[in-house]
Amino acid sequence: MFRFRERDFKEVKHYGGKSTAWPFGYETLEKYYDESEKLFSVHGLRGSDPTESPTSMEYPRPHLPFEPLTLELSSQLKSIGLNPFPLPMAIRLPQDDNKNASPVLLENFDGFPDPTDSKANGQTSCLNKALAYFNVTLITNAFVNRILTNVEGNLATGVEVVIEDEKVVFDAGLVFTACGAINSAALFLRSANEKHPNGLANSSGLVGKNLMLHHNGCLVAFTKKNNDCKFQKSFGLADFYNGATDSEYPLGEIQLMGRNDPDTILWMGSTLYPDKSYEELRASSIDFWLTAEDLPSTNNQVSLKEDGSIKVSYDRTNYTAYERLKDKLKETFVRLGEIDSDYKDVQWGGYDLDVSGVSHQNGTLKMGTDPSESVVNIHCQTHDIPNLFVCDASFFPSCGAFNPALTLIANSLRVGDYVVEHYKL
Repeated sequence: MFRFRERDFKEVKHYGGKSTAWPFGYETLEKYYDESEKLFSVHGLRGSDPTESPTSMEYPRPHLPFEPLTLELSSQLKSIGLNPFPLPMAIRLPQDDNKNASPVLLENFDGFPDPTDSKANGQTSCLNKALAYFNVTLITNAFVNRILTNVEGNLATGVEVVIEDEKVVFDAGLVFTACGAINSAALFLRSANEKHPNGLANSSGLVGKNLMLHHNGCLVAFTKKNNDCKFQKSFGLADFYNGATDSEYPLGEIQLMGRNDPDTILWMGSTLYPDKSYEELRASSIDFWLTAEDLPSTNNQVSLKEDGSIKVSYDRTNYTAYERLKDKLKETFVRLGEIDSDYKDVQWGGYDLDVSGVSHQNGTLKMGTDPSESVVNIHCQTHDIPNLFVCDASFFPSCGAFNPALTLIANSLRVGDYVVEHYKL
């Protein structure tokens, strides 16, 4: 659960062009980042990452303990001048508050459902609490087909929903979309009407455009070191976030990730070590996740096909940064090999997420102060329909190179405050 860095809110030059400045700075979200970290019980260590944004608040919980291998690797990285920091993790463990409680031991965490409810996610931190109120109802297996407006087209009046093949209309004085950047944009386009022939709130022509996905992928180091970690996802490296000695432009962020599944490890190892078993490959592998910034482009967009289905058009931008970030991790292990022979002659496997992964999707309903160059204003209201709000990452003008979840949460709290004050709720 990362805060965007102060620089992420500004126009920044990259290999692929420029990122778009936000209409407000980090200071606007700072107190909401504080609230979000409390809400999601974030474990971390303030001050361990020299690139982190300023705050006077400590993390609500101490960082998760390292296992022997990650503790040693972290120390070795520090010895060569890097700054590994404990990953800020949103999690609630019974042992956090009661040392005598039966502990929850973490293993598979990335992308897996958590039957213990230890993962502090949207459901456990927000939805379950909201459902305790008598006036909150969650309707499942429902497809929101259209947002409806009045005759003049300047107010949203409700939503048309398909439930078990039956169309149902829910009237509303305020409408909030949080469908994800691809589906929110598609919903706006499907909601075209006489007053909004090109899609709802699309006077700028930007609905669905500027789709960003982050450049994400995995690199696995096959080493001579025995890796017996159960929960490997422990620390990150932001030393190359703003550039490097041989790069004037930002590269991105590296972190340890949860262990890859057996099929993936066997696939990676099949060409490198065809005679080794899964157990042998797993014991020698260390898994890293890399993220570099994607940049906005109107050519990268969500649109609708003639049958109403969604079409995503996307070409990578700023991919040089991601490729150079990979090189930095590999160079780092060459340096580690000079102080630890178990890290000499590392062999690498890995994979990149392409557009099919739609990872960290954002940008399709851009925020800005000029209605001709953006879809929503600084309060995430659409310029054209002031009672229609966007509360997913669609509003991002640019996306930094950290996971956007905490920024999305913080902004939602900010928008909530505005709505409560403005509408006297």
